[in-house]
Amino acid sequence: MYIRSPILAYVTTRDFAALIVSLNYAPEPTGNAPYSTKLAEGLQRRGRDVQVLTGYPHYPEWSISDGYHGMTMDQRINGIPVKRLRHAVPAEPRTLSRMHMELSYGLRSILASWRKADVVLTVSPALFASGLAVLKARLTRIPVGVWVQDIYSRGLEETQGSSSLAAKIMKRVEGRILRSASGVAVIHERFRTYIVDELGVPHDRVRVIRNWTHISVPENVDRAMARTRFGWAPEDIVALHAGNMGIKQNLENVVDAARLADLQGSSVRFVLLGHGNQRQSLEKYAQGVKNITFMDPLPDELFTQALQAADVLIVNEMPGVKEMSVPSKLTSYFATGRPIVAATEPDSATADEIRASGAGIQINSGRPQSLLEAVEELVADTKLAASCGAAGVPYVQSVLDESRAVAAYQDWLANLITTAR
Repeated sequence: MYIRSPILAYVTTRDFAALIVSLNYAPEPTGNAPYSTKLAEGLQRRGRDVQVLTGYPHYPEWSISDGYHGMTMDQRINGIPVKRLRHAVPAEPRTLSRMHMELSYGLRSILASWRKADVVLTVSPALFASGLAVLKARLTRIPVGVWVQDIYSRGLEETQGSSSLAAKIMKRVEGRILRSASGVAVIHERFRTYIVDELGVPHDRVRVIRNWTHISVPENVDRAMARTRFGWAPEDIVALHAGNMGIKQNLENVVDAARLADLQGSSVRFVLLGHGNQRQSLEKYAQGVKNITFMDPLPDELFTQALQAADVLIVNEMPGVKEMSVPSKLTSYFATGRPIVAATEPDSATADEIRASGAGIQINSGRPQSLLEAVEELVADTKLAASCGAAGVPYVQSVLDESRAVAAYQDWLANLITTAR
């Protein structure tokens, strides 16, 4: 699951001032941070007054970035004043250790000074920090909205089983937090269905506002030069997975596909680009496998070049994962014009996105031979590959547009205030 937050961002419009609460913010390159950052900057570009209170950068490495010291730090990022509060960061981000991190941030954030606001927007994840923000907002009689990027209880149901004690407890907690909010914004229609039907949030208090593509993709990238830069041979069929390397991604499946490529003499080279709490164990698991490469995170310009230089982009999810999250990497993938292979459940939210966009093909998760064959067959079918690649960009323009999303959040926040009066 994406992770994807403590920020407190204050936004002033002609009619209201808003406080946004989230854990992740720039310079974190993936997860929720790009969306929280772009929302703050988008509101600022519209003439709004934005201030941010956030945690220390730690994701996806799960360690505080170099150069961040002390208990608080004040910064200005792209013209926005940012105050950071130090919090616990778990070496192993399991349920309890992540709860500790969120509560440690959440407690510090509600004890920090909050400038008067007409509305609060809090981002989940972090659910427990968001719960504290909802509590403080309600006590101070400020309308509060929750921006849901991942569904905690659904994640536990899909990874541990719906009958597990942890899943049952989390479902009660998450439902209580979301029902206590004035409104809930979700990033996919599937999320709204679950939150209404399973968590008991009234339908009219849940709004779908899609995430957007947060990278700029240059035109006319020299793919051959980029491939040389990354050490990819002209004859390599490069299948690239970019983003977090966590448990939900189940990237052992990709390593196993690379191992099969070795044994079968395939030209497919699998590339895992990014960081995450599973990277070290994946590198150990992949020892001796020739057809796989690990790459560290890249700056934005080189990141987009890597995506465009690949032959196929990969989404890989754990078997059983259906609705707990929508991979944020898809918003970047669609913008590149490259075809996608999604190893996921056929009835998952990810599969829905692949079908809706027409930008790739879906195969069942947890089947490395199927993954290898899908990459080979998609590249061999040049007409299908070109069609999939061409479909992503118009889907971004029609569904995943940043300006439209920021405007929708602004309108939604204003409506929360109006409804509360």
